[in-house]
Amino acid sequence: MVNRVVTSCDFWVFVPNADQLRISGCFRASMKHWIPLIAAVCLLPFTLPAKNGPPNIQYDKEPLPRDGNGFSSFAAVIKKVGPAVLTVSATKTVSDAGMRSPFDDPTLRRFFDDEDAPRRMPRERERQEHGMGSGVIVSPDGYILSNNHVVEGAEEIKVRFSTGGPEYEAKLVGTDPPTDIAVLKINVTNALTPITMTDSSTLQVGDVVLAVGNPFGVGQTVTMGIVSATGRGGFGIVDYEDFIQTDASINPGNSGGALVDARGRLVGIPTAIVSRSGGSMGIGFAVPVDLARYVMERIITEGKVIRGYLGVYVQELTPELAKAFNIAEGIGALVGGVVTNGPAARIGIREGDVIVEMNGKKVDDSRGLRLAIAQAPPNSTATFKVRRDGETRNFKVNLGQLETDEMAQAQEPQRAPARRNDAVPGIEITDLDARTRTQLGIPNEVRGAVITNLDPESNAADSGLRPGDVIMEVNRQKIRNAREFTELSRKATGPLLLRVWSRNGSRYAVIEPPRRPR
Repeated sequence: MVNRVVTSCDFWVFVPNADQLRISGCFRASMKHWIPLIAAVCLLPFTLPAKNGPPNIQYDKEPLPRDGNGFSSFAAVIKKVGPAVLTVSATKTVSDAGMRSPFDDPTLRRFFDDEDAPRRMPRERERQEHGMGSGVIVSPDGYILSNNHVVEGAEEIKVRFSTGGPEYEAKLVGTDPPTDIAVLKINVTNALTPITMTDSSTLQVGDVVLAVGNPFGVGQTVTMGIVSATGRGGFGIVDYEDFIQTDASINPGNSGGALVDARGRLVGIPTAIVSRSGGSMGIGFAVPVDLARYVMERIITEGKVIRGYLGVYVQELTPELAKAFNIAEGIGALVGGVVTNGPAARIGIREGDVIVEMNGKKVDDSRGLRLAIAQAPPNSTATFKVRRDGETRNFKVNLGQLETDEMAQAQEPQRAPARRNDAVPGIEITDLDARTRTQLGIPNEVRGAVITNLDPESNAADSGLRPGDVIMEVNRQKIRNAREFTELSRKATGPLLLRVWSRNGSRYAVIEPPRRPR
């Protein structure tokens, strides 16, 4: 079993003073030692005003020949690709919180008078933090694709060509954290050799790919592998995941580099790895170039990425949910909730609908639907085919614009005493009162019973329920309080189909048949 997903394939060098260097691996999933430092960073704005037209990129969409003939060397490919892949160095200033007195502890402080109690020693200072990753030149006028996490918070960004020579200062044109894409630009007098892009949607499992970058700062390095899978996601690395998976070695420093096909055409931007050790273990992920190109063009022409908005919370249609909704095939995206007065609500899409097509294209899962909606222009018209109660319905929707405001993080509430539910073992619930609603940030239209505690070994926990979730429906019947939840649970003769509100929206969950008390 994989222990963790390492989300950053770059590394950092920390400079405490002018006389000492210390190298440390820096991965997004293993940042626990540096969280106090990073939290103090003053980040640059994500986007800068843009007044330019789309970049002049080279594009070749001819499919690869798949006749089974092998290759004896990729030297010619790398000779063409190598000059387009750069080393990206990012510098930012972080604040050292200073040393803590060993006596600055509540347990020890009580033995001292207030005026004599030792306090934290005021030794706060600043230091420079240097990050290193890779980038790819994609246009003759100097636009570069890289990763957001390579340059995030940087005060100075420089790039160096693999052929050597001086470093060049790069301007941050903009970033898109939901896809981990960054766009840089350099102004140089020398002729640039941009990489050629291709249609990443034509990739097939088994296609040969090469990863080009600067892992661990050793210099430009090339590794070879195949496409292990396409359309990977669900890792929680970024909001929009549609990764190319490859076994070509990707290590810290490869982030933002190039994943190319056997003809040297850019198919992806290496971004993350799954690893137990922090190094490559043959499971690497790259953002498809189709998605990276879309994001880049929006940043350059509009200054930011504007995404379409349907106003639904969608979730995976698991076998249990497919059975509960009487869907023969587990294909599509289940609508777990609909935003009041949103585009979907206005035309009649509702909770429990299963979206199986968008604009005539089959919807395989909720992740693919979210990505398709996000890439649709706001105010454009989209058509959806929906399965509801065994029937097929068609809807035409005028999409809105996705807002990026984050939901406020709620503090743990001080609730009324909860009661254990004897109909569903392992779950404690209570009524949703005004104080709980305020402390959890629960919208006024949400009604039901709030979960206060769960046995981690229970069926309820296995179904994805968590403390703070609000149960709104049981077997398609709305509830108003904990008593109604208990009554409907006791009457159930099979699995419980629940509709649940959480901070991420509303969704459905299935709990296996409850045990009857003796």
